[in-house]
This record gives sequence, C-alpha cells and structure tokens, in this order.
Amino acid sequence: MSQGTERLRFALLDASHGDSNTRRNFRRELDADLVEFDVTEGQIPSHFDFDGVVVTGSRASVYWDEAWIPPLVSYVSDAAERDVPVLGVCYGHQILATALGGTVEGMGEYEIGYREVQQTTDSELFEGIDDRFTVFTTHSDAVTELPAGADLIAENEYGVHAFRKGHAWGVQFHPEYDPDTARDVTMGKDLPDERIRSVLDGIDEENYGAACEAKRLFENFVSYARRVRANAAADVGTDVETAS
Repeated sequence: MSQGTERLRFALLDASHGDSNTRRNFRRELDADLVEFDVTEGQIPSHFDFDGVVVTGSRASVYWDEAWIPPLVSYVSDAAERDVPVLGVCYGHQILATALGGTVEGMGEYEIGYREVQQTTDSELFEGIDDRFTVFTTHSDAVTELPAGADLIAENEYGVHAFRKGHAWGVQFHPEYDPDTARDVTMGKDLPDERIRSVLDGIDEENYGAACEAKRLFENFVSYARRVRANAAADVGTDVETAS
C-alpha cells in the first residue's frame, strides 16, 4: 500500500461517558482506523504511536474535580508537544485549550442549537468551508483565554469557536452530530421547556444540510495528519542518507 493511500491510525479519546452516539458519529466521519479509549474510565494510551489524536465531547467540565480529567489533559499536552496532530471537539476543544495553557470558564448561559460561526483567518482545517457556516452547538463553558501563541480561527457572539496552535486544532461546535444525536442531546438538557422546543424545532433537514458543510473539517484533518506523517517519514529518510 502506498504512503498516500494507507489508512491512518488515530487515538479516539472518548469523554462521552459511554454514549453510543459519540463513537458511531466519529467512526462515520473519520476516514481512519480508530483506537478507542474510554477516558472517563481511566483508559489513557500508554504511548503516542498514532497519526493523530481526537478528543470528543463530554457532559463534564474541564475544571471539575474528577480523577480522569488531569491524566487526559496531561496526555493531550504531551501529544501536542510531540507534534502529533490533535483535534479537540467541544469538550475536547476545551481540554486542548487547557492542556496548552489557555483558560476555560463557565459562560453563565447555554449556547445550543444550529448557529452561524465566522472564520477569522484562513485555516487548513476549514479549507472548502464558507467564511460563515452553520454548526450545531451545545455548551455552557467556553475558552475565555487562548493558549499563548495560538491563533483564533473562528468565533461567534458566544466567543471562541475554533483555534489552532502548531499541529493542534480545537472546535467548540459539533461537526460530527447527526439529527438523532442533536435531538437526544437537546432533550437531555435542564433548560426551560420552551427553549428545548425551540431548539428541537430547528433540527430539520434544512439546518442539518447546511451544517453538513462543516463535516469537511474531518477530511481536512485526516489530510493534514497524512502530510505530517509523510513529512516525518521523509525527514527520517534524509537523516539515514546523511548518516550513511
């Protein structure tokens, strides 16, 4: 199998407390072999021999005093330091920000439902995606201070929706969601009935179709991870030639 067509191998750090929608969605969207770890049960990889690391959403907050969270932050920090491509989604975005030295705080409100996000600068992660695009959101925490040296790449009126530092990207929204997941998550929120109904009414074919554009970022992340691996292999080859 050639370097360009070999499937990549990603660590999927599942922080969803065993939610079946999460693994189904990421298996569908990521064109890579996923090695899955239930990090809420203390399952953390023992090595960094992956082409990429993906951190999922969660009902937890990064600042909660729970035993499984610090090892997850530490692993993500070490992966990024080793130049392993990392993609954090929603809670994973907040874990990544924390791991790289940023700040996550409670918003005092909920952003939930289909919303528009605005790109703030060109990014490989959003290649092929409109400057303004529709996403499904559900969070009450936000990155309030980016890690030093990180670039803001998307935002809306609720704050940071995507950033990049080195080989690592975080997105606050949920590009992996399908309509069933969006409905399940919405109905599980402790929010006023009228707000729940309003969000459910917005989970329709038109909004989901618009949000599918953002799924392109998974393809872009896989392509980026493939380039990183190819460049690393080329560097090793160069070092061997130089040594000989």
